[in-house]
Amino acid sequence: MPQTLLHNAGVLTMDGPGRLFLNGAVLIEGKIIKAVGKSTEVAALAAPEAEKIDLRGKWILPGLINTHVHTSQQLGRGLGDDVDLLTWLHQRIWPYESTLTEEDSYVSSLLTGIELIRSGVTTFCEAGGQHVNGMGRAVTELGLKAILCRSTMDMGEGLPRPWQIDTDESLRRNVEDFDTWHGQAGGRIRACFGLRTIFNNSDELIVRTSQLARERGTLVNMHVAEIPFENEFAAQRRGLHTVSHLAALGVLGPEFLAVHCVWLSEEEIALFAQHGVKVSHNPAAAMRVLGLPKIVEMQAAGVCVSIGTDGAPSSNRVTIIDEMWVTALLHKLRMGSPEAMPAERILGMVTREAAKCLHWDAEIGSIEVGKRADLAIINPATATMLPMHDPVANFVNAMREHNVESVIADGRWLMRDRRLLTVDEPDVIAASLVAADAIRARAGIKLPQRFPTIA
Repeated sequence: MPQTLLHNAGVLTMDGPGRLFLNGAVLIEGKIIKAVGKSTEVAALAAPEAEKIDLRGKWILPGLINTHVHTSQQLGRGLGDDVDLLTWLHQRIWPYESTLTEEDSYVSSLLTGIELIRSGVTTFCEAGGQHVNGMGRAVTELGLKAILCRSTMDMGEGLPRPWQIDTDESLRRNVEDFDTWHGQAGGRIRACFGLRTIFNNSDELIVRTSQLARERGTLVNMHVAEIPFENEFAAQRRGLHTVSHLAALGVLGPEFLAVHCVWLSEEEIALFAQHGVKVSHNPAAAMRVLGLPKIVEMQAAGVCVSIGTDGAPSSNRVTIIDEMWVTALLHKLRMGSPEAMPAERILGMVTREAAKCLHWDAEIGSIEVGKRADLAIINPATATMLPMHDPVANFVNAMREHNVESVIADGRWLMRDRRLLTVDEPDVIAASLVAADAIRARAGIKLPQRFPTIA
């Protein structure tokens, strides 16, 4: 089995004790981490023929995990700026998404994957689109790990015609995608069941989807309590606010990944903690259009919280590094304390805690012997990241995308010395520009003219 020794680096393990080695090493054997620790000790375990890479002055982090990404929305970057959520959905994103073909989804997912890899991500959870086959093809080529799902809906005002299907057909398509993709790409791809929102999901669909997820040992992924009107809608139509209604349906549990979760009461936070619900916090999307979620309170109650970027039209960035920084600022401001949301907690939210949210923590989320060799190599030698007085704080508050030098997943180099190795980036970008223009034309989306424009 081939070995690679990464040595003379700083190593932040994010393991249980939270060990940080100032002069450390990681020994990779095949897809697995064979050893981690002090550089001299790990180097002594390497086979003579192992590839030895001196990373002096650089750092090794666990591959970062993004727990909420709309890969189908990447070609819609910039279509949703400066509008409220319902306008964003009904007049911009639904017309855009409903015109996508499988090939569009494939190209969009490739472009998403490039942004993810360049920001140090090795695993992501799909937020839900319509063409899982396109997503799966792209992830297979990119070399990433992913949990994929369809955005499932069976009701709601204003749904585009292609999405107007009944509960049985919604479930049938979800199961078909699960059976097709779960366990593919050597286990790098998993599948889960996706519910869009309570606006678009009947109680029957929610309950039956939850039952399927529990039977198959996978996640349910749902946008929850995004805006105040959602709670008003749920109270009028179902009798309770969203989270309380989901609890009454009996669908809250450790397999439930609730996204956004902006408008929760203290009692509903307690329900999440009681049932082991996992949360994906998307701070930039929250600040832009949703509100300020009580993430600090959720964590204090024992809720497992991770970080996601949402899709490109939500904040125009699918870069988890930016979301870490925004998370720090948002909650220090909301809590009125610079001590709120410290850097080490935020790093946990994109590594160890994110892996728990995805039920993948036995294999990823930290640098430990026996886990998958999913690593991000950081070069801090830029004017934007140096000096490194407090490395942990720098990873959250100063690191930028350009500091991510190399990315390894399952022991395979996805990016090395800033060069992508799994897909042809210029070809993907060229295809994306053509597809994006065609999609917008088909969807008939009109954007405001912000300044006088001269052709």
